[in-house]
Amino acid sequence: MMLRLVVLMSMLGLQLRHCAADLCNWAGSGFAAAVDSRIVLQVRLRCTEGSVRWIYPGQALRVVLEPNLSSARRTTVCIKPSPSLRGASVFIERSGELELLATGGGGGGGRPEQQVFCFRADGPHRPVIYLQSSPQTDGAWSRRTMGFRYELLGNRSAASNLGLSGLQTSCRPCNDTELLMAVCNSDFVVRGSIKNVSHDSARQTSLVQVSAARVYWQRSGVFEQQPTASGSPWRGHIHTLLQCHVQPGDGEFLFTGSEHFGEAWLGCAPRYKDFLSVYQTAWAARRNSCDFPLD
Repeated sequence: MMLRLVVLMSMLGLQLRHCAADLCNWAGSGFAAAVDSRIVLQVRLRCTEGSVRWIYPGQALRVVLEPNLSSARRTTVCIKPSPSLRGASVFIERSGELELLATGGGGGGGRPEQQVFCFRADGPHRPVIYLQSSPQTDGAWSRRTMGFRYELLGNRSAASNLGLSGLQTSCRPCNDTELLMAVCNSDFVVRGSIKNVSHDSARQTSLVQVSAARVYWQRSGVFEQQPTASGSPWRGHIHTLLQCHVQPGDGEFLFTGSEHFGEAWLGCAPRYKDFLSVYQTAWAARRNSCDFPLD
């Protein structure tokens, strides 16, 4: 694959220039590439999530993702373009050929910075992302910064209920086995109630406002404490698919799920009393996947 790409670049008179990066993120200048349009900058990143920030973008930036994953020859890659991506295009490389994944400022289809784009990276080759800047004739390139955030998901994560473009999703309730695994492996586990639900027809998602009596754990600060006269309940928002038809209602739920690009996405969400019944039955039979704190 790489040999084929090098040959193609040679025919086009392009030159690869390698750039230094840390394990997860890259922030660098394309000043030299903006002066010489034959230069294609190349960056190698070795984490499962991070960011790319390209200042003074030139002709193109080639980002090779080389995470140290022990399993997965099959991986799903998701990227979230920055708000300043307008005027640029994002490609993925497959067998030495480029396929258009997203374009900024193309008109219609919503704002690209609000979207997440995913693709399968199957086979032995590392995922490669191309970021190509559009030509600037007025010197505006000197004031531009563009980039994206990325995440690599294993097959298990890719099959979960994520509202990300390119992933198959499901609204079916979790069975007992899935529920017991969810309380052990989710990025967040909170007990609370639904206060409000808003819908976004453009993104085909719903935003669930949650008031949580207890946050058992969370990977980041998606849920925050809000001091009130009656105590300090936690509040946060969880995304889910519009097709799941989530509605506000009474009752206490156990919300679990995953976090992607700073947002919480809903996984299993049984009523708390139903979860207690499932967990206590599994605990008595010694089938629980982990210990869960019962109030």
